[in-house]
Amino acid sequence: SKLAALFEHPLYNIPVPEVTEKDKLFVVNPLEKFSLRSSGSDEWVSSSKAETLLPTGKTAYDTYPAWLKFHIGINRYELYPRRDPLMPTLLRDLATQRIVSSVQKSGGTQLKLIMTFPNYGQALFKPMKQTRDQETPADFFYFSDFERHNAEIAAFHLDRILDFRRIPPVSGRLVNITKEIWDITTDKKLAKTFFISPAGNVCFYGECSYYCSTEHALCGKPDQLEGSMAALLPDKTLAKRRSWRSPWRRSYHKSKKAEWELNPNYCTQVRETPPYNRGHRLLDLIDMTVLDFLMGNMDRHHYETFEKFGNDTFLLHLDNGRGFGTHSRDELSILAPLQQCCSIKRSTYLRLQLLATQPYRLSDVMREALAADPLAPILAEPHLRALDRRLSKVLAAVGHCLAR
Repeated sequence: SKLAALFEHPLYNIPVPEVTEKDKLFVVNPLEKFSLRSSGSDEWVSSSKAETLLPTGKTAYDTYPAWLKFHIGINRYELYPRRDPLMPTLLRDLATQRIVSSVQKSGGTQLKLIMTFPNYGQALFKPMKQTRDQETPADFFYFSDFERHNAEIAAFHLDRILDFRRIPPVSGRLVNITKEIWDITTDKKLAKTFFISPAGNVCFYGECSYYCSTEHALCGKPDQLEGSMAALLPDKTLAKRRSWRSPWRRSYHKSKKAEWELNPNYCTQVRETPPYNRGHRLLDLIDMTVLDFLMGNMDRHHYETFEKFGNDTFLLHLDNGRGFGTHSRDELSILAPLQQCCSIKRSTYLRLQLLATQPYRLSDVMREALAADPLAPILAEPHLRALDRRLSKVLAAVGHCLAR
């Protein structure tokens, strides 16, 4: 296994700093016991109401469900550990746990559902909108592209292979629209959008600012629908997150350019602006740039951090559905932060060099990682080959900086 060999490599065994109590998102005494409070009705699953955890002395830590252990394990330095014994269980739960509720997630441009399991775990479901081999048309603007369920799955594995570990776990899942959404939803607005198509398939479209109409309905075969299931992060009432606008955000306009596209010395002013003027925030953003370039994701307008950890923590790489849309073109403008700042973490650079060598080739370890997903194959072969080609372009950009 190339993947196992990669994770055994010394570059993947650099120790994280010691985690003290103040570095943990939640401080839990293993002897203390927790239980989950439910109102006893199905109404609690409304996405706006957070379930609270109460120390009532009912459940010991070792009996916690995997999603709760995942939340408790988050710290200042990583979303989950490299050798996380929970990961196989958590991914299996996302793919197989019975769904007891499905409601639409509010906000956003495209339809997403929050699904709840009997153990009170929740996942964000993004449904399949197009097939693996459909490329984004060349005339599409990045902001009018569909989100892809397989991109969310592939992004999680790529982020892990790069050793960032900043994307919450994602698994593919085949969902029965009738039994696992229509029959059990308490969301009245969502319920009104179900219909049977002329071909006899079960369809729905939900409510959102784009792509939520009869013309953009999501249809099963006849009611089976693929999608990605991402583990939800702790509710914001329990762990506040801060949203940051990316300095290299695109203009989201058909003809206007952003300042970074016009000013080659743009990085100089970013370096003088908090929070990029100290610590490793800029280098973390460049890590995210590398991830986005490898995926071809142009839609990174914001990122988030856990408020508790201030400026000294990792960036959450959320919303990756617009990655892996094209394999035949490489969007070099995504690399602007790396090219303009000429900075990269030494550890990231060394890992990228390693992934360009034959024993640990990026496309091979990605193919192996994705093969375990219930919806495999996740990426068409041209996308895997594109990863190797793009990796060489990242290394060339760093080489150009070193030469300068």
